Amino acid sequence: MADKKVLTDRAINALKPAPTGKRVTVHDALVPGLVVRVTDRGHKAFYLSARLPPNNQGGRRLIGEYGKVGLDEARDTARRWHELIRKGVDPKDEQRRVKDAARREQASRFSLVAERFLERTSNQRRAKDVRRIVEGVLLPEWGDMMLADITRADVVGIVSDIAPRAPAQARAVFGVARALFNWAIEVYELDASPCDRVNLERLIGKRRKRDRVLNDDELKAFWAATEEMGYPYGTMFRLLLLTGARKNEILQARWSEIDTGKALLVIPPERFKSDRTHLIPLSRHALSLLEGVPRTDAGVYVFSTTLGARPVSKIAEAKARLDGIMRKALPDIPHWVTHDLRRTLRTRLASLRVPGNIAELVLGHGKRGLEQTYDQHEYLDEMREALEAWAGRLRDIVEPPPDNVLSLTGRNAG
Repeated sequence: MADKKVLTDRAINALKPAPTGKRVTVHDALVPGLVVRVTDRGHKAFYLSARLPPNNQGGRRLIGEYGKVGLDEARDTARRWHELIRKGVDPKDEQRRVKDAARREQASRFSLVAERFLERTSNQRRAKDVRRIVEGVLLPEWGDMMLADITRADVVGIVSDIAPRAPAQARAVFGVARALFNWAIEVYELDASPCDRVNLERLIGKRRKRDRVLNDDELKAFWAATEEMGYPYGTMFRLLLLTGARKNEILQARWSEIDTGKALLVIPPERFKSDRTHLIPLSRHALSLLEGVPRTDAGVYVFSTTLGARPVSKIAEAKARLDGIMRKALPDIPHWVTHDLRRTLRTRLASLRVPGNIAELVLGHGKRGLEQTYDQHEYLDEMREALEAWAGRLRDIVEPPPDNVLSLTGRNAG
């Protein structure tokens, strides 16, 4: 059954359900091929009836359900589809192309790209730092933008805003952004990274090489301050100085990584900078510190304020407190950062005449060149001797022996 009339909303609403098992089709008199079909349950929908490419065979293409699609919109769609048909394009294929393009566009929205990037980097050593930068800096600026719409000027803008107050953070933000876009080039249809050819030195300035080493008086103040702070932060800072480990290697240490029998801290690849297992010999002094750390049966992390459930956080606040206590003894102490403890240890090992290659291995710096290929000795005994010598020297500094007693480390160093 077919009918033809100038469709109006009033006329469409007045259409009755078709007989059971039938369909009623009403043709629009204004736009050729535009029809309303009514089912036996009263559902109404717009279709375009036409001869379709590529075979010029008759067929229908659904425009949309009446109510969700208005009459004027249906007529506009029908006219547009007639143009496509004249160009040899099936409206169904065009609908599929538009939907696919919309999905690709939605998928390339920066917020979704960033989410996938964070999933990909979730097991990496600095995953928390990366997430903090993405969620705290990049997403608020670019979250709603399409990936391809982010320009070099956008990158420069973010870096330039941060650089005057925090140059190191500006470099870190740029590094994360560059890693994200380089990854996106491989995964998404992105021709180039907006981070390419950004001159960081011009934006931020030259990276200053740090050479800060704590002297004897500062080490005394450090040791006294960490004693006052106690567990967890004071003990953590002490272990950093005794081992030369990186901050997160100690901060996130788990009890399962400590082998007291072999006196080793075993840093797994996912927490080590070079994606390999790193063994840190623990001196007797370091083991003594760990023996004094409270531990529960369910505790996972060594340094924790949650009974081992989570590692400590708010390290910046702890460092500020440490600085404040140290200034009581040394009001004019120059600024230093936690990483300077590693440099202090490395410098002190040199003063103890520890061979350079052993000192570098203590810090977790791998062998280089042919040495990496041909020298497979682990040097654990040599590293342990170096750290024991440093622990002894540190003890002489912070707890100097009486004048009539010659320290063992002092005699050996001389």
